[in-house]
Amino acid sequence: MKLINNVGRGYSFLEGIYPYSSGVVADAGFEVVHVTLRHWLPWEEGMQKARQFVETQDGKVEQLCGFELRCPEPHSMGGFIGFNEDYRQLLEHWGLVVNGKNPIARTNVAPVEDAPDETMLHAFSFVRPTDKNHRTFVVAGGGELLGPLAVENIIRMGEVSFDALLQKAEVVMKLMLQRLRGLGALPSELTTIDVYTAHDAPSLIAEAVTPELADSPAEVVWFNTRPPIVDIEFEMDMRATVELTL
Repeated sequence: MKLINNVGRGYSFLEGIYPYSSGVVADAGFEVVHVTLRHWLPWEEGMQKARQFVETQDGKVEQLCGFELRCPEPHSMGGFIGFNEDYRQLLEHWGLVVNGKNPIARTNVAPVEDAPDETMLHAFSFVRPTDKNHRTFVVAGGGELLGPLAVENIIRMGEVSFDALLQKAEVVMKLMLQRLRGLGALPSELTTIDVYTAHDAPSLIAEAVTPELADSPAEVVWFNTRPPIVDIEFEMDMRATVELTL
């Protein structure tokens, strides 16, 4: 994974795939702000609200760097790819895509309880100037799918035994650390680690967590959700951010 300087926008991004980057890190003189919505909004309306909020803070749309979505249920692989086409079109319309590469980090999961009727915006991230000397970043959400979006790349697809789930969780933990290192960040800098699964998260975390993440001071939050694609069972994201609620 290559760290790409997003010139003039206040952050760099870790190269990902068509729908999203693998993570973002604020440049010197900037910080990443993570904004959680008190009330979810339909994703397009929510993204418009995120843009308006940043612009009212004397920022520019180009300073948006992350979105977190909640979908009604896991997509088929084809359905997920179709949603990503619509999502990417909005980013392109706003001029956020850089030389064909998507710089925006993303997490998209399906709540097990009280699921929405349509895909909603849960939170977003942007960068703003700061005089603080601290490293802030977002590691994008990732599940046990290695490589392009294809069912054959899902680790132990269709298996939900504890052994299979443990292997999935271990793969995701390693992916998170790989992305963290790619951003030039350290586990000790993390403020939040989010875990997304409908399975026994505490047991999986206890068994699969790496020594590096075990020593992190971050708050670990378990969301009773499914990853956005059928047959993916375990997802995580991580961040070191300034927190706001809107």
